[in-house]
Amino acid sequence: MSHLVLRTKLRLRNAAKALGDAAVGALTIGMLRTTRFFDPVKTASRFGRALRFIGPRLREDRIGRENLKAAFPEKSPEEIEKILTGVWDNLGRIGAEFAHLDHIWDYDINCPEKSRVEIPQRTHELFAQLKNDGKPALIFASHLGNWELPALAAVAHGLDAAILFRRPNSQSADRAIEKIRAVKMGTLIPAGREAPLKLAEALQKGQHVAMLVDQYLTNGVEVTFFGRKTKANPMLARLLRQVDCPIHGTRIIRLPGNRFRAELSEEVKPVRDADGKVDIQGTMQAVTSVVEGWIREYPEQWLWLHRRWR
Repeated sequence: MSHLVLRTKLRLRNAAKALGDAAVGALTIGMLRTTRFFDPVKTASRFGRALRFIGPRLREDRIGRENLKAAFPEKSPEEIEKILTGVWDNLGRIGAEFAHLDHIWDYDINCPEKSRVEIPQRTHELFAQLKNDGKPALIFASHLGNWELPALAAVAHGLDAAILFRRPNSQSADRAIEKIRAVKMGTLIPAGREAPLKLAEALQKGQHVAMLVDQYLTNGVEVTFFGRKTKANPMLARLLRQVDCPIHGTRIIRLPGNRFRAELSEEVKPVRDADGKVDIQGTMQAVTSVVEGWIREYPEQWLWLHRRWR
């Protein structure tokens, strides 16, 4: 009798999960489709205002506040709250902008002053070098500003790129989101067991492999981030051991007036051991330090809402 009860509970749980997944997927698809009917700039502003109102009522708000206090012990409570408000605003804007990914990258090399995106001269030079040197490269980014845009920039300006991404838990939502991302984002490689092999193959083919590197990984390597120990995904450094190539960081900063600035960092030199082999921990620390520097410049644009330290 107990086995029958357990089987029944399991079936009900699976059915509920399937219904929940379908509901989340339908909601995601509906929101994305609806948002596309409206002006992306005005919608981004509205979504920003909405999350500034809703965000403080979610448990992630407490996580973000704790993270900010730990990272910036010198800041006053008022300064912390101001940053956190900006975090929610940025997240809301990204949600609206995501629905318009197929046309949100607005940069005209012939009329840069009229473009929505500005690109510093040094970034132009570094990008041309990456594009024309005949080498693969590793490019890292973080959840800063609009972190979906670097992949659009690569494809829009002719850089052969392979992008590592994480699928949503909902299969229905995943299909809707992947369809949007696939429009102008180069080769998309989902995170998983086969990802390291596929990324290494992309590098061996001369592609430029890009990934986000700023989230906690339980089995990662230890790095120091804002003066505290945490774990970083070592995949980038491990790939470098297989294919020796340049490392650069990229970020998209949100500017006033619904504009953006796209930047590439100078080459980040890997740390090597006495035998010249790439030091995994040391290299990930070098990358993490670059990301920390970015966040210190624009703390209100980073996603403080996840547990980076555990």
